[in-house]
Amino acid sequence: MAKHIKAVLVLAGLTAVLVLALTACGSSSNETAAAQSKVQPNQLIVATTTSLNDSGLLDDVIIPAYNGLYPNVTVKVVAVGSGEAMAMGAKGEADVLLVHSPADEEQFMADGNGTLRLPFAYNYFVIVGPKNDPAGVAKAKDAAAAFTAIADSQSTFVSRGDESGTNKKELKIWDSAGITPQGDWYISTGQGMGETLRITSEKQGYTLTDLGTFLSQEDTLDLKVLSKETEDLKNIYNVIIVNQNKFPTVNAASAEQMAQLLVSKAAQAEIEKYGKDKYGQPLFYPFASSLGQY
Repeated sequence: MAKHIKAVLVLAGLTAVLVLALTACGSSSNETAAAQSKVQPNQLIVATTTSLNDSGLLDDVIIPAYNGLYPNVTVKVVAVGSGEAMAMGAKGEADVLLVHSPADEEQFMADGNGTLRLPFAYNYFVIVGPKNDPAGVAKAKDAAAAFTAIADSQSTFVSRGDESGTNKKELKIWDSAGITPQGDWYISTGQGMGETLRITSEKQGYTLTDLGTFLSQEDTLDLKVLSKETEDLKNIYNVIIVNQNKFPTVNAASAEQMAQLLVSKAAQAEIEKYGKDKYGQPLFYPFASSLGQY
């Protein structure tokens, strides 16, 4: 797969739009010799969401493709919530971020911590719960109505509670419903998506998850998807290059290469089909094309 992507990349190249954007934000024109000497050019630290990592997309597709193109660079993946990933970026402890928390990402860029932010994939957040659906979530017209039904019935809801993009989305839905979730029915795990889904299944409660992670673990869970793919539950993943000018140890050159790969035509095609053979539908949809990246 990596060889296939490499071949297509070599033949097709990247669009002028992306090249110009990356050049404008890149490290080559502004780096000082002192900054360059602190960079570890053979290591790329990727801070990513647990949901994206748990889906298998990185290990199965993205990392092998990157290694095929840049075999001398060792990729270190740190899977945490989006909030923690951006905290790492804000301290210069990661080179590139793969996150899905829009408001926090915008603040990250406004603070000058990143030089480029590009969407590369999306899927949907889904509300999952017991197959008998005691709260009647499947009948709800939108996410806020579903959460209201859960709260009114005092059905168990399991929250990640970890400042991740999924957790931020959950809290936004509660806010839109005009509800402050509290009480014995509301459980916060402080864990990643995979562990939160496991606990939800054990307790036969409800939770909010990205569709990709749920599908990748569905066989081990006694839960079902109860919500529809609506615009209010759209879940967009962005790649962010951390600002080397602000954090001299950041390997911006390799981060740019990762960004180029993620929005390339070849990688987008692989993202579009990932999961189809196993789950009958893709875990993610390509998104770079919507901004004319290829």
